[in-house]
Amino acid sequence: MRLDKFLKVSRLIKRRTVANTACDAGRVQVNGKPARASYEVKTGDVIEIEFGNRTVKAEILSIADNVRKEEAQEMIRFL
Repeated sequence: MRLDKFLKVSRLIKRRTVANTACDAGRVQVNGKPARASYEVKTGDVIEIEFGNRTVKAEILSIADNVRKEEAQEMIRFL
């Protein structure tokens, strides 16, 4: 699954276009390296997102195309 789509499905970022913009700006890192929106994520990857002065770090536990709001938190684990 593409990184921008995963960020939207897991509800780390609200919209896919915003996720795409964040990736283009270099504010999203996967496993310590800047990642493009087209990066194919896999379980075990660690995503780091810079939101202004705050940084969110999460590990991918599972990948699914469509999930309900309640199940979205089970896709990631915050570090």
